[in-house]
Amino acid sequence: MRLLLIAYEFPPSPSPQSLRWIYLVRELVQLGHEVHVLAPELGGETRGLPAIPSDVIFHRTFPGPVRGLLAFFRRRRHRKINADLATTAIESPRGDEALGDAIRPPRNWRQRISEQIQEFAQFVHFPDIRGEWRPWASRRLPRLLDTIKPEAVISSHEPATTIELALLAKRRGFFWVADLGDPVLASYTPSRWIRRASRIEHAMCNEADLITVTTEATAALMQKRHGRTSGFVVIPQGHDAQRPTRAPAVKLFDDARLELFYTGSFYQFRRPDALLAAILKIPNARLTIASIAVPESVLAASRRSPSQIRLLGFRPHNTILDLQKAADVLINIANDDMTQIPGKVNEYFGSGRPVLNLGPGDDTVSAELTRLRRGWNCRNEINHIVECLTALNAAKSENRLDELLDLSHASVSSTSWRAIATRLDNALRQAVKDGSASD
Repeated sequence: MRLLLIAYEFPPSPSPQSLRWIYLVRELVQLGHEVHVLAPELGGETRGLPAIPSDVIFHRTFPGPVRGLLAFFRRRRHRKINADLATTAIESPRGDEALGDAIRPPRNWRQRISEQIQEFAQFVHFPDIRGEWRPWASRRLPRLLDTIKPEAVISSHEPATTIELALLAKRRGFFWVADLGDPVLASYTPSRWIRRASRIEHAMCNEADLITVTTEATAALMQKRHGRTSGFVVIPQGHDAQRPTRAPAVKLFDDARLELFYTGSFYQFRRPDALLAAILKIPNARLTIASIAVPESVLAASRRSPSQIRLLGFRPHNTILDLQKAADVLINIANDDMTQIPGKVNEYFGSGRPVLNLGPGDDTVSAELTRLRRGWNCRNEINHIVECLTALNAAKSENRLDELLDLSHASVSSTSWRAIATRLDNALRQAVKDGSASD
């Protein structure tokens, strides 16, 4: 099939939604699809991302004034970096993946200015600064539809800008698959955008031919809000079963300590405060955090106790995968909203290391963790976390940390990107077939 993916978050973006579609595009191409991608030109490159098949066809457009200016500076910075590398001809064994000088707070003055600009832009553009891409993408989209004539248009949310664009394609008669990460109207939607988010979500539920969601809870929420009772397919985040296991470039973890590793983002609905306080009560435990940005409370805790709370900042995706396989325990902090599952969970499962899930006890991750015997659940409260870490520390010292767990790849084969893409492929072909039969 000829597919047109509308995606703001796509390389060079390293976001979870970008990673989701890097992997899905790779697998869909291997399954025989012709894939075109409409995306903004964000400038530069991000090392360590999975390779995209060479026959994927990109249609890049101007991202808007603010992001366009940032892309200009990013391209200039990357040209300088590449020129310096060519001049010195000095390269570490793993290039950007080496970790020797990476242990530093992840935010600098440029990132702070960028955050302030984007925060201001949220008052102007819906749903945030990424909305400034809409005019340029909406002018390019009709020409692409006429030229490519895709058999299906897929919109990758977030941002909701992609849904607004896909609605234009649908109203011209094209088959539309709406890939929904979080609901458009989510717990973090600013009050000024609630009405617009609700209107777009309602239009999506009314007009999309197929809606892919990451959890059953999201599908149930769409049914409750908008009355849509069919046409949902659960397509969760996955893990890369094709990637070979290899040792990290730098040995980061100490065999004599209980090494905990957290990757991903922090939000108001994903709070690390209890974990930070609990870590300090277990002297032999150390928490390493790899995140592009962390709250001030995490920065402050790391400054107070650098021997137990260590910040890596942003690390390439490939490096993160290697480090996950080398840690003792991977930390997941459950979201407050039960319709949302952190995108790292299935990636964690694919690492072959146990997961400690901090949540209320009735979240979706806790049920899956128990079913798979992939780790342990613990309430996200200081006393409970201290009790869990004490037990895990004792278990490691006695060489029985993985005891009674099933950390095999076979038990999580259904959440490999290949298996997930096959599920999407089957649903897509059947939905297009059913739609053609009803015309």
